Amino acid sequence: MADIASLAILAAGAAGEHVEHAEPNLMGMGPVFLVAAAMAVLIVLGLALKVPKVIAGGLDKGIAEIRHQLDEAKSLRAEAEALRQEYAAKIANAEREAAEMLAHAKHKAEAIIAKAEVDTTDLIARREKMASEKIAAAELAAVQELRVRAADAAAKAAGALIRTKHDAGADKALVDQAIAGL
Repeated sequence: MADIASLAILAAGAAGEHVEHAEPNLMGMGPVFLVAAAMAVLIVLGLALKVPKVIAGGLDKGIAEIRHQLDEAKSLRAEAEALRQEYAAKIANAEREAAEMLAHAKHKAEAIIAKAEVDTTDLIARREKMASEKIAAAELAAVQELRVRAADAAAKAAGALIRTKHDAGADKALVDQAIAGL
């Protein structure tokens, strides 16, 4: 703290005194005049060497290059926009075709299912008809077999009865009766 206080006292004492500094001179000219003269010489030299034209030419070249790049960017943007529209149209067309294919596939699947149902119904009807025909044929065969067996059994029974109950005398009486009936 003591250092700060002593510095403040020294500064207050120095403010009361006025010290004059010596300014640099060149042949009696002050620093402001020297700076102004140097700037004037620099400007005259720049004009004599046509520096503004060189700077303007460089700027013009830069401007022309930037314009060329802008024109190129505009044409690239137009191409990109055209490509975007083309691909958007292709995407829309592809989506439409996909929807059509899906609808066609659904329609075809429905037709296949309907045909399968009709074919299944027809097959079931044919199988039922064939089964009923087989049953009818089996019944007819069974009835015919029963008739044959019944006829055979009746013939055997009749033969056995005739053998046991009829003898040669009974046959002669039957023959005589049949002749008389004529």
